Amino acid sequence: MKKYDILKLDNQLCFPIYVASREIIQGYNQYFGELDITYPQYLVLMVLWEEDDMTVNSIGKRLHLDSGTLTPLLKRMEIKGLIVRKRCTMDERTVKISLTDKGKQLRENAVKIPPQLAKDVSLTNEEVDTLKKLIYKLINKE
Repeated sequence: MKKYDILKLDNQLCFPIYVASREIIQGYNQYFGELDITYPQYLVLMVLWEEDDMTVNSIGKRLHLDSGTLTPLLKRMEIKGLIVRKRCTMDERTVKISLTDKGKQLRENAVKIPPQLAKDVSLTNEEVDTLKKLIYKLINKE
């Protein structure tokens, strides 16, 4: 390998992950118009559909987002009537996030999205599982 070959785009790990991420998110975005949500809002909703009434910090840890990124997103979701933000009475620094009925109802429409997207992916279920395991290994630095 020549000295500067390491700087070639095709030799980078980040580039195909970046492109794949953009493609996947674009696939999701085509369904979000009817739900009136963005991809980051969808991620928050998925976390809350798994476990409602969570702290901002807990949601941030789950999504690998800091509170500076998450707080404006949550404020927009509250304006849309998807969530309620409430300060904890025991510790005012802690903010709890809960789904509204509207946020809970979106789950019924959102459940249709993953199967629709699976049709567009040119990978087998086994390949998808392997890819997710490898990406989580990279994320978690295992």
